[in-house]
Amino acid sequence: MTSPNMRHDLLYGNIRLFAGTSTPDLAREISDYLGLPLCGRDIIEFTNENLFIKLHSSVRGQDCYIIQTTSIPVHRNLMELLIMTQTLRLDSAGRITVVVPYMCYGRSDRKDQPRVPITARLVADMIQVAGADRYITMDLHAGQIQGFFSIPGDVLSGYHIIKPFLMDMLPNMNRPVMLTADLGFAKRGRRYAQALNIPLAFIEKRRLDNEEHSEALSIIGQVSGRDVILIDDEIDTGGSICEAVNLAKDYGAGEIYVVFIHPVLSANAIERLVDLPVKQFITTNSIPISPDKAALFGDRLTILSIGPLLGEVIKRANEGTSVGAMFNE
Repeated sequence: MTSPNMRHDLLYGNIRLFAGTSTPDLAREISDYLGLPLCGRDIIEFTNENLFIKLHSSVRGQDCYIIQTTSIPVHRNLMELLIMTQTLRLDSAGRITVVVPYMCYGRSDRKDQPRVPITARLVADMIQVAGADRYITMDLHAGQIQGFFSIPGDVLSGYHIIKPFLMDMLPNMNRPVMLTADLGFAKRGRRYAQALNIPLAFIEKRRLDNEEHSEALSIIGQVSGRDVILIDDEIDTGGSICEAVNLAKDYGAGEIYVVFIHPVLSANAIERLVDLPVKQFITTNSIPISPDKAALFGDRLTILSIGPLLGEVIKRANEGTSVGAMFNE
């Protein structure tokens, strides 16, 4: 009789890693962790901006993983992901998993006013129509986005990488407090605060319009005379974080450490951030930061790698073993 493991091998075959152009360094880290090469492919952009993708070898019956974040340039990166997914499907891949560390359009997750789209749902639909069987991602902006997919997936958290780093920092901090940049991140902020055994505070803010502007109103909790760990899921233009840092200082905060999972850093965000009275910025490589931009932070920027985490999840997905067991869940 064929064992379950043998049936799994027959169904999905060996791991085949593919990477788009958005995160080459992260893709290499995952490749190194697994001890597997990145598979060859050509990605060509014609003069009319149409993309063409060709695989160097067959993937028939294989377990394929596409590593591609959907950060700036969003539409180029998203189309690469979709076209590569369809290419693998048409070449009869056994299973296709898209590994998308940062999922674009995460803020468009509901109809909160008349005559607006739910673009996060559209992105999920496109990924599925292109031929994906599974997805792996990190810290979605809104939890309900998981429900937009009808295929299974693993939504990982930067918590498991950031928490140990913060634990090592605590002995050198003065009466630290966890501060979330808004009430939307409060539940996840509580998880960090409980793990670190420190109090939690929140910033209450109100969005003013459909533009990328908001108004920070007040802090719920005590930050006066305390070092502050200010945490959010992403920094885009930097407006909210700038307001949060300045508000915390107005409330008497000591040293401020800014923690965020996804460094979107659009427009002039970096220029705004480096001028803030922040002791350290801590983020991940879910979105690459160029060396030139990273250099603007001086020694105040720490980038934690998610490569080993994603590599281990890919390994377990291929073996059919539990991902939750990695985190005692």
